[in-house]
Amino acid sequence: MNSILIIDDDEELCELVAEYLTVEGFETKAVHDGQTGLDAALTGEYDMAVLDVMLPKMNGFDVLRNLRNSSKLPVLMLTARGDDMERIVGLEIGADDYLAKPFNPRELVARLRAILRRSEQPAAEDKAAEKVTVGDLELSRSSRTAWIEGEEVPLTSVEFDLLANLVAEAGHVVRKDDLSETVLERKLSPYDRSLDMHISNLRKKLGPRTDGSDRIKTIRSVGYIYTVV
Repeated sequence: MNSILIIDDDEELCELVAEYLTVEGFETKAVHDGQTGLDAALTGEYDMAVLDVMLPKMNGFDVLRNLRNSSKLPVLMLTARGDDMERIVGLEIGADDYLAKPFNPRELVARLRAILRRSEQPAAEDKAAEKVTVGDLELSRSSRTAWIEGEEVPLTSVEFDLLANLVAEAGHVVRKDDLSETVLERKLSPYDRSLDMHISNLRKKLGPRTDGSDRIKTIRSVGYIYTVV
């Protein structure tokens, strides 16, 4: 049974979400300010956090920034409907996904389960495909870890899965629609920039090659390609 930490100062909403998630088979705990939420998230007792942006004592962005300094705990951010900047900032600093308030509880459950599936270590892997090497990049599917020239690259679960999908097709274009359905587990929407933001974050973390060339190139209106030298 997965344990979900809910960090939101709307106590009535927390009660409703907790009740719904309990029926769906999750364990939940709710806290109502950012500092308490950060402390709880860092205990390692939870499988995932649902994090509101507007919080007393410490806002959701600062909670996430501090959390990402030492934890890969999956985080779904709750943002204001229509506020693209909140979504962009949340994804830039390491949120796995976002959901705009007010939301359908069934969509919340679907998003949570999709993120948890991405973050959980595979039960079994084909040994031949367990480790993949492309140039100076090495990727381990079982530990969900990537290294460049032996140095670990800190990736969120979404970023790792995007990289794994791109590297598996290195030198070939991977369509945005396919990445969205495979990694985010939803159809690509014209107004959903989350995939673009995750790719942007991934580029920044990987950095350019020693010759200055881009590792991930955008093929306009089609998708992305992990380039090979």
